[in-house]
Amino acid sequence: MVWFAAAVSLSGRGGGFARAGEAPAPSRVVKVENAQATSAFEPQEAIVQDMVNRGVLKLTGKGNVGEAWRAIVSTQDVVGLKVYCAPGPTSGTRPAVVGAVVRGLLEAGLPSRNIVIWDRQLADLRAAGFDELARRYQARLAGSANSGWDEKTFYSKPLLGDLVAGDYEFDKDGTRSGRNSYVSKLLTGDVTRIITITPLLNHNAAGVTGNLYSLAMGSVDNIARFESQPARLAEAVPEIYALPALSDRVALSITDALIGQYQGENTSMIHYATALNQVWMSKDPVALDVLAMEELDREREARKMIRGKPNADLYHNAWMLELGADDPAKVRVELLK
Repeated sequence: MVWFAAAVSLSGRGGGFARAGEAPAPSRVVKVENAQATSAFEPQEAIVQDMVNRGVLKLTGKGNVGEAWRAIVSTQDVVGLKVYCAPGPTSGTRPAVVGAVVRGLLEAGLPSRNIVIWDRQLADLRAAGFDELARRYQARLAGSANSGWDEKTFYSKPLLGDLVAGDYEFDKDGTRSGRNSYVSKLLTGDVTRIITITPLLNHNAAGVTGNLYSLAMGSVDNIARFESQPARLAEAVPEIYALPALSDRVALSITDALIGQYQGENTSMIHYATALNQVWMSKDPVALDVLAMEELDREREARKMIRGKPNADLYHNAWMLELGADDPAKVRVELLK
């Protein structure tokens, strides 16, 4: 299935769109905070588990943890937990947060083999400690690039990219450049629901390595052509995220805000980080990401550093594609302490 970029004009925000003359309901973001969640930047597993439990109960309004997770996914689903682990276990998605989600899904009745912890590369997952987590709970570990690319499902853009080894079209009949980005077979043939779990981490071109960027750039090949310029990311990230193979499968978005790193991008730089001791949850990935950029800017301002470049076009384009709310004024934050 071929997907092309499309210009759209929409009138709503935040995923729930109103009838003419009605104001759309604000997007909900639940933030759970516990000052004891980390110690010397090390997550405290039992406290993080309680935070994730409280967050999912508040978000769903259910009476127990199993019921809450069953309101998000079915026990028949194959649930892919999309992490971002290239910066390692301290600055990337933390295994303690993912472990709390895994235990919640198991409590809901999902078979352990129906839980897949994934990112672009298996090697990064293993280096960040996710292999041990997967073994502990008999969950699966998968790399989207290692799973191969679906030749029938791709994003097409009239922007040539230099292909690299591992891209679907690389060196096919001598091909070294391409206009298509193919979706991983992991998503088109295995995973039925996705939960994104991303760190609160700056990104120099996207503003934040958030739920939108992590899923979009982690799910397709031939991505180097987008990474070099913020304007290219501003178009490609929301358009790729909006592919039915991705967005239709997203059940929940989580921001791991135990630690906020406001400089460094893919490099772990704890001297440019703050222990916020929070976990955020929402059905709206755009809202989470714009709030993340605001939080990182607050951390920079507190240290008299230059504000980040938020790449507002990326998040406005995401709103235009009905992926969520790009205006913090349209987001209702519910803080649990």
